[in-house]
Amino acid sequence: MTDRAGAWLSLFSGGKDSSWALYQALERGLPVERLVTVHPAGDSYMYHVPETGLATLAAESIGIPLVDVEPDDFDADAVADSSAQGDNELEPLELALEGLATDLEGGIAGLTAGAVESEYQTSRIEGMCDRLECDLFAPLWREEPRELADAMLEAGFEIVIVQVAAHGLDESWLGRTLDADALSDLEELNDEYGVHLLGEGGEFETLVVDGPHMDRRIDLEYDLEWDGTRGRIRVTEASLEDA
Repeated sequence: MTDRAGAWLSLFSGGKDSSWALYQALERGLPVERLVTVHPAGDSYMYHVPETGLATLAAESIGIPLVDVEPDDFDADAVADSSAQGDNELEPLELALEGLATDLEGGIAGLTAGAVESEYQTSRIEGMCDRLECDLFAPLWREEPRELADAMLEAGFEIVIVQVAAHGLDESWLGRTLDADALSDLEELNDEYGVHLLGEGGEFETLVVDGPHMDRRIDLEYDLEWDGTRGRIRVTEASLEDA
């Protein structure tokens, strides 16, 4: 990273990976002034989808203002060219960041991103940062998955699984806390089915409900939606617990 002037922004879904990238940036003293959450209307190649509305509560607990980006439905379930789709999905985010670059004193110095192994996402974010003339901080990139997961738990992250879509992940995983026991079970599922320990293949999605970067824990009430092969939690009520 360079010593560019300006504000740092965090690409933030509320999930474990973007939350860890934000936490690492704050630990390094980067001046993160905005969280930026994209809320896809449907499926997406580029973005975390389930329960992004809870990013508002997470941002309140973290104490950093949130910027919402609400694009039209990407129609990701009907695309013929995944490469062009990724570029198209990036456009509303880049437009929002261009606006922030004008609004923030000193412009944008850099972005944080929670990519672990996806060249598809990372190459596009890198290209966007080049066009915006800002740095990219991606502390999870190509790190060993179990070491990353252990580091998150050791730091005090409380991570809830909010969506599953893979062989071996049944309804019992919905709402489950990603703890040491769950990681052991995921390692067995990796051996048997190839399930990625951090869900990098879209096997599962998460929400961080508490962590060292948060002042108040997010309390959830939810229903389960399960179609026999995949499912998600559907939050019915969410609030920040009393400090």
